[in-house]
Amino acid sequence: MRLWPCSPFFSVVKTIINSLFFLLGAAQLANADARPNIVWIVVDDMSASFSCYGETAIETPRVDRMASEGVRFTRAYATSPVCSTFRSAMITGMYQTSIGVHHHRSGRGAHRIQLPDGARPVPEYFQEAGYWTCIGSGLPGVDHRGVSTDSDARGKTDYNFEWNAEMYDSHDWAGRANGQPFFMQVQLNGGKIRGDSAERNAALVDRMEAEFGAATDPESVELPPYYPRDPVLLRDWSTYLDSVRVTDWHVGRVLDRLKSEGLLENTLVVFFTDHGISHARGKQFIYDEGAHIPLVIRGPGIEKGETRTDLVEHIDVAALSLAAAGIEIPERMEGDDILAADYLPKRAVFAARDRCGEADDRIRSARTEHYLYIRNFYPERPHLMPSEYKENKLIIKRLRQLRSEGKVSELTERILFSPTRPPEELYLYKQDRWQIRNLADDPRYQAALANHRERLDRWIVDTGDQGPESLEVYILETEDQMQSTRNVASRERYRQNSELYKRWRSEGK
Repeated sequence: MRLWPCSPFFSVVKTIINSLFFLLGAAQLANADARPNIVWIVVDDMSASFSCYGETAIETPRVDRMASEGVRFTRAYATSPVCSTFRSAMITGMYQTSIGVHHHRSGRGAHRIQLPDGARPVPEYFQEAGYWTCIGSGLPGVDHRGVSTDSDARGKTDYNFEWNAEMYDSHDWAGRANGQPFFMQVQLNGGKIRGDSAERNAALVDRMEAEFGAATDPESVELPPYYPRDPVLLRDWSTYLDSVRVTDWHVGRVLDRLKSEGLLENTLVVFFTDHGISHARGKQFIYDEGAHIPLVIRGPGIEKGETRTDLVEHIDVAALSLAAAGIEIPERMEGDDILAADYLPKRAVFAARDRCGEADDRIRSARTEHYLYIRNFYPERPHLMPSEYKENKLIIKRLRQLRSEGKVSELTERILFSPTRPPEELYLYKQDRWQIRNLADDPRYQAALANHRERLDRWIVDTGDQGPESLEVYILETEDQMQSTRNVASRERYRQNSELYKRWRSEGK
């Protein structure tokens, strides 16, 4: 029997269908209201320098409390140790090398980068599932540095691909509909608060004395053994630890706000940093100083006071967050739901460093239960390669000054100032905290070396590592970054450095 739109029977059927849709919509709304909120607290330039991770020079009671109320991962690693590539991987749940966003601050000028099919920023999935998406400081009237402000600025993105700003509804969850779940990224300035100069260090000392009662004593600092215990370096590290204290305070305020608004118990809070401390062997490099990060998660379904010692990667945060919200994890996503009941721990995790600014480089690593394997694709280049960003830092200037005065140790000379790098490095990283004893040439470890070499080769192929930029793309990217540099002297130094890298390419160095 054919039903015409004007027939009485059709009208009855239509009414029934509409009623079913209404009831289904109401059920979906009820389910949406019950779904957890998801909050990421993402911190710039900070290692696992918290009391719950063994830091003794300062106390971090808020992050420690969060760890006691949830799960603390002791071996979480960044797949890239610099902001934009880390964040591009974070927001897609993909290795930055797989999707072509692995060169720092790329795709923002004449050279544009589109995500490949199957890769999307996770806020889009949350929006489509009915979540309110937001990115900011997490505290109305307070900015990402923990400073009072009248601005309602959105938080840091720093993605190396074309993306739609409308994937974020706002800077804060306050604007959502009543009962609507939200996905919030709290973006904090972290280690950047300390700055790159003596003046910025001094300003933070003044702030700590005014707001926290005292600054951290430089003499209480433990430095990695390849950094001289020099007053400038000690003060820089102590102000870095003060930035950790500011971060801890901010985290506590965000958690307090969630509790006061009756949201905390139905909110999955994920706290992590985007890479390690900004230093000569930290940020931009894939030793523990640069790649090991804190990861603490609390919220519904999370066992309190748990410690996880298995290897995880920062791209897993995207997958576990979608799963917690009841959103299907995309088939192509490379991160894993590490909170799943049937999750099998990883046997290895991987990381990569590529071009950072004008500093043209390619490093890859594979890390297993006992070993960290690093491959330097350009071993004829020094560790402290010319870099306008790095060379402007007080700590790098001081290191170079101490070296020129003959005041650095043999270890410092070998680790930081060698004119070349070994093609391969192998460390028993749990026994060798700062990775200073390279075992790659030791006959006793050749089987382990071969095993990790094969693991890395397989990962590069299986994930479609897109490798180095062409010379043409390198020129486009560095020209764009030079044009965005306002300081004339800095721009000229950058230009000279980029010419050096182009020459090294032509020489096969």
